[in-house]
Amino acid sequence: MTATTTDTSPAYTPAAESLHAVLDAGEQPPRPSALSASLTFGWRAMLKIKHVPEQLFDVTAFPIMMTLMFTYLFGGALAGSTTQYLQFLLPGILVMSVVMITMYTGLGVNIDIEKGVFDRFRTLPIWRPAALVGALLGDVFRYSTASAVILSVGLILGFRPAGGVGGVLAGIGLLLVFSFAFSWIWTMFGLLLRTEKSVMSVSMMVLFPLTFLSSVFVDPATMPGWLQAFVNVNPVTILSDAVRGLMMGAPDGSDIMWTFIASGALLAVFGTLTMRLYNRK
Repeated sequence: MTATTTDTSPAYTPAAESLHAVLDAGEQPPRPSALSASLTFGWRAMLKIKHVPEQLFDVTAFPIMMTLMFTYLFGGALAGSTTQYLQFLLPGILVMSVVMITMYTGLGVNIDIEKGVFDRFRTLPIWRPAALVGALLGDVFRYSTASAVILSVGLILGFRPAGGVGGVLAGIGLLLVFSFAFSWIWTMFGLLLRTEKSVMSVSMMVLFPLTFLSSVFVDPATMPGWLQAFVNVNPVTILSDAVRGLMMGAPDGSDIMWTFIASGALLAVFGTLTMRLYNRK
């Protein structure tokens, strides 16, 4: 009888050969660039969605429910026609839904901290903000999915953007820029607060006034003067008006400019505070 053996050695690929050559020479592998590290952590966020697809419930079922509910509850009363009201409402609902799901960035960061995952990330020889930036980049996929779902439902219900495909894409692009910057607020809270429930509670306390006291549902001109004073300077109002103008073919340069200014300010302030907390954590 002849004994048979099984080769259990790993496959010898060109990449493995290159790695062995580096190790044999006593050299350290090159440090990944900031972009490479951030994209890797972004891919990690995508894999989390792949393995737990229930995470997409909030960016699919929730936007559909919001669109249908507000269109048919308020359409007839506010505009006399659900189809007519939908032309005003849908860009606002798009903004509201995406802005509200930005809070899940902070929840994800808080969960990783509680599990000790971020302690491991901080010991790696990579660009320090990569883990946070990558998580935010992964969430951009969630925002894009929610936008696609809402637009699809809106088109089925009768939404007809006068700005065409270009206006719609420009509006979504502006929304994604603002949402990426806005997410840094919840990332800071995810680092600052102790529990996931605390992050969610604080997030909802901030998000509800910002989204409901805005031009998402109605024109601020119909509101009392004292309320208009807040609504008109609310960044969600400015964003909603900018996205609505782009989609309807009547872009307002002032609203677009202030949206970019607000995004830059959010990123500068809360990005800096978040990194200080992250380095001290």
